[in-house]
Amino acid sequence: MTARRLLTLLSFVTMVGASLWVVRSHWPDGGMPWLAWPAHLAALLITLGEVGTRALKIQASAWAIGAPLRYGTALRVCLAGDFAAAVTPARAGAEPARFLVLAEAGLSTANRLLVLFLELFLEMCSLALVCLGLAFAFAGYGASASGLIGLVGGYSGAVLGAGALGLALSRRHAHGPPPRWAQRLGLHAGRWRVVQRQVRQIRDSVRALRGANVRRMLAAYAASVLHVFGKVAVLPALVYFGDRTFPLTMETLAPLVLWPLALFYGGVVVPAPGGGGVIEGAFALALDGAIPAGIFAASLLWWRFYTYYIYLLIGGIAAGDTVRRLIALRAQGGPASHAHAHAHAHMNANAQAHAISGEAS
Repeated sequence: MTARRLLTLLSFVTMVGASLWVVRSHWPDGGMPWLAWPAHLAALLITLGEVGTRALKIQASAWAIGAPLRYGTALRVCLAGDFAAAVTPARAGAEPARFLVLAEAGLSTANRLLVLFLELFLEMCSLALVCLGLAFAFAGYGASASGLIGLVGGYSGAVLGAGALGLALSRRHAHGPPPRWAQRLGLHAGRWRVVQRQVRQIRDSVRALRGANVRRMLAAYAASVLHVFGKVAVLPALVYFGDRTFPLTMETLAPLVLWPLALFYGGVVVPAPGGGGVIEGAFALALDGAIPAGIFAASLLWWRFYTYYIYLLIGGIAAGDTVRRLIALRAQGGPASHAHAHAHAHMNANAQAHAISGEAS
């Protein structure tokens, strides 16, 4: 067993152990309720809507730059990325998996990179807008609300700021040896070439966006905003429909909306695949008292199912089918071998750039 597979297995064991710990420590006196069917129906519809709007965002982004992409393919891009993100540390496998699906769909390398760039850019912009809206909606409902909004908004701002810094670097340092300040940061010639490759990609992506269709870009952005709202709506739906006596006010709604948002985007920094039990533990510590005791354990289990495990299951089907067909094409000497080589190179560059940006932040 390789070290990567062992890490993934240990992470899943830790997640299950953390869930069992939360269930045991919050077991209700009257037995475990598994929530009424309206709660599951609402959560399932929200999850389907989240995936659907995210696929629409990818399709509209591709159309905006003149790249033909079917909705079914965009859906597979999302699901394959979800599966890879669920089984890799810090969700690092998401972009290479999406790259492979786009390659199979016949998009050129430049268009694939541009679609992935747009996906991340729109994600951060929509996250910033959602945080701004939540800041107004939950203003005055405690310092924790402001802190959580600031945390997630700061995350999106940091990513956008890193992109702006990369664009600025591309104007003066896209080629040549590392400057003195870069050498002081430990960026020797090899690492500096990785940085230069990334900043040139950002520069080329921004230039390509100048000719993008504005209407389709706005449609992609609207879909991205809806997808972010879908991420935070699952837990309130489970709690409200799971216990109809729950008082749904702005004060009680704030932690149910803000903490899942912080856990989802904050979970990116956890190196273990799936969070390694950190998300379950943080959920128990942060939301104990915000959710009725009788449905607390059930809320955690089903929230993790509708925000993580269901993507792992459905994404595994989508990713498995894609990998099978890519292997078949490669055996026949088709374009899959070239797509795999491009994706492998993109994966290495993406991982190194992620590490560098992490050091910088």
